[in-house]
Amino acid sequence: MSDENGGEKRPNSSNKRGGRRGRSRNNNRSHRGGQNRKPKRYGGTSKAVLMERNAQQITAMEDKANRRFERKEPPMGFPDDLNEPNTHHFTWTTLPVPLKDEEALAKLVLRRGEFGWLDDERVDELAKIVEPHNMNLDQALSLRSALMQQKTVYGHGRLRSRAKEMLRLYKEGVSVVDLSQRFDGPPMNVFRLILAEMRWSKTKIKESLREPSRLSKRERKEFEAAEAADRVSNVDQGESQEKADLFEDILADWFEEQGVRLRRQPEMVKEQKQELGRPVRTPDILFLDHVYINERPVAWIDAKHFYGADVEFQRKKMAKQMDRYIEEWGSGAVVYRHGFSANLFMPGCTLLDASVLDLSAFDAND
Repeated sequence: MSDENGGEKRPNSSNKRGGRRGRSRNNNRSHRGGQNRKPKRYGGTSKAVLMERNAQQITAMEDKANRRFERKEPPMGFPDDLNEPNTHHFTWTTLPVPLKDEEALAKLVLRRGEFGWLDDERVDELAKIVEPHNMNLDQALSLRSALMQQKTVYGHGRLRSRAKEMLRLYKEGVSVVDLSQRFDGPPMNVFRLILAEMRWSKTKIKESLREPSRLSKRERKEFEAAEAADRVSNVDQGESQEKADLFEDILADWFEEQGVRLRRQPEMVKEQKQELGRPVRTPDILFLDHVYINERPVAWIDAKHFYGADVEFQRKKMAKQMDRYIEEWGSGAVVYRHGFSANLFMPGCTLLDASVLDLSAFDAND
């Protein structure tokens, strides 16, 4: 990007004094933008800075977790006949990924126009790229997914502004997958934008993609190709959900084996649907005992079947979800199957990896 002021001559450039001041002002502008602008720092604010900044808030969240059994009105999800809570202490050793390694791989795992599942050749290529870094292949692939999601959300406005052009090319016979690569957007998002530009209503688009038999011959062919080439915005997320459910069960089983009383998400979802009409606050695990992990009070746990990247979109989305749980029960924890970034921080959340769990059940499913 060129500096808009870089090549401009000022009227007083012939005056020695004025010219010097003019050049100085020009240079200051140049340093603030254009080619001399420093690249944006990868990741969020330093974890140490955030911990200090949020110290008082964290203390309040932990105090709320410690006092949740003393409340006159029991918190959401607590049974009426709950006995006196027991206390459990766990030491959970974690191995976070250094931010510098995540940053290095963030520049290498995602290519322009690449939104689908990777073939074996590309996976092998990434495996070699990962070797010199303190990340494994599963973590790198999960980081790639987080970056794709962020790119999809933050780039949707840009993609939507090109909808007329995409429809014109589509009518000329260019495939949705080719348009996806050309405009650097997820194939299914491109397809939805084309249908919307054809004046399809949101309801018609949603129903047609759920039942592709409603589509014309070409549109059905384009849908199937786009769906196969898209792991970000595709309609069928069934396999991913099955693995996430299995991870939640493994985690809940582990705590129950340690003698901890708890409630699982499915029963809380059912209960809140009956009482409130919809699920409101449903962590994967709600503890009915005092639980301390690495000396921090943990009132609830959410299990995440991915790598906890220090990527803005994922971090903000996660923090918003966890804030609902903290509001009701106080501090809790998040367990990431594929580990997490050393710089990732969310007030009131103890971050854990799956190192203490037996994940052999995944071998039969992978």
